[in-house]
Amino acid sequence: MILGTEDMTLLAHRGSYKTTCLSIALAVTLVTSPGRTVLFLRKTNRDVVEVIRQTRQLVESEPMRAATARLYGEEARLARASERDLSCDIRLSPRGASQLHGQGVYASLTGQHADLILTDDIVNLKDRLSPKERAHTCQVYQELQNIRSPGGRIINTGTPWHPEDALSLMPAPERWDCGRTGLLSPAQLDALRAEMEPSLFAANYELRHIPSSGVLFPRYPDFFDDPDRLRDGAAHLDASYGGEDYTALTCGRREGDRMLLYGQLWPCHVDTVLEEILAECERLRCAPLHLEVNGDKGYLARELRRRGAAVHPYTERMNKHIKIATLLRKWWPHVSLLRGTDPKWINQITGYTEGAAHDDAPDSAASLVRALERGSLSF
Repeated sequence: MILGTEDMTLLAHRGSYKTTCLSIALAVTLVTSPGRTVLFLRKTNRDVVEVIRQTRQLVESEPMRAATARLYGEEARLARASERDLSCDIRLSPRGASQLHGQGVYASLTGQHADLILTDDIVNLKDRLSPKERAHTCQVYQELQNIRSPGGRIINTGTPWHPEDALSLMPAPERWDCGRTGLLSPAQLDALRAEMEPSLFAANYELRHIPSSGVLFPRYPDFFDDPDRLRDGAAHLDASYGGEDYTALTCGRREGDRMLLYGQLWPCHVDTVLEEILAECERLRCAPLHLEVNGDKGYLARELRRRGAAVHPYTERMNKHIKIATLLRKWWPHVSLLRGTDPKWINQITGYTEGAAHDDAPDSAASLVRALERGSLSF
């Protein structure tokens, strides 16, 4: 943010310190680039006050005063400080404009110019729910192109809320989701999943869009840690033979009125991951491996048997969507997942709607649930 020269977009999950990073960048820019004019935007004027206050505290902090004393021979101090404006006494502006001015997206931008423009969370839940709000935020972002001075930069931080929100107009983002930062423990993520619907968790912590209406699985399951609870269960493989399909593996066991499941998802041809699949089934002691033979005329079943696997081939006669919408949906409130289940496998299920682009994980899970429900595990 401080040293770059190009426009940038930083997407990061809630609680990942992205706004703190932005405040530090603002404070350093104020004392090292006294000739630059900075415009800071958040959703509302009220939201701006928090960041301006934090930036002011950083400028007035002891480390910053010591740094500016080394730079200029004396400490830089704030000559102007209000809820939405800051200027240091090293500022040189013939127009008398503030170094840093903050405002909400509904305040007027007419007549303003800035060398550096920073937007922080100008897209929020309102943009997800209201087409009118999305259109207005997009219009504001497009207007910023005319406000920045020649050679100026626009830096954006936030989280995605809708496929057509203003983030879609911004430069390709650097992404820091909850899995990449490692800032939240598995237990903390479990608690957050339990507190909000999957679409909100996906937007705030996984930085992805899933529909909020029409989904069949509006909650995340809980998790368990002991893989031995799956011992003597069964497995199901939904194989990909190329294209954009995924290869999905589901291992599971019925425990009274609970379904204990574990899933993995690979974006590749099944032949390239057969050893991984067999290793997972062996590790969890789940057999036989159920798989339909409609598409490959039994090729995969023969190949797995050649490798020593216990296989249960079957011909699928049930409509895929009906199978998912009845069997898996009925059991989903009673599903517990083994920790380590592939998040992509979970996301494909929680984001599933009729006509979804990818349905390999929910298809595999539904097929295994059907087998476990029926007790058809003999081989």
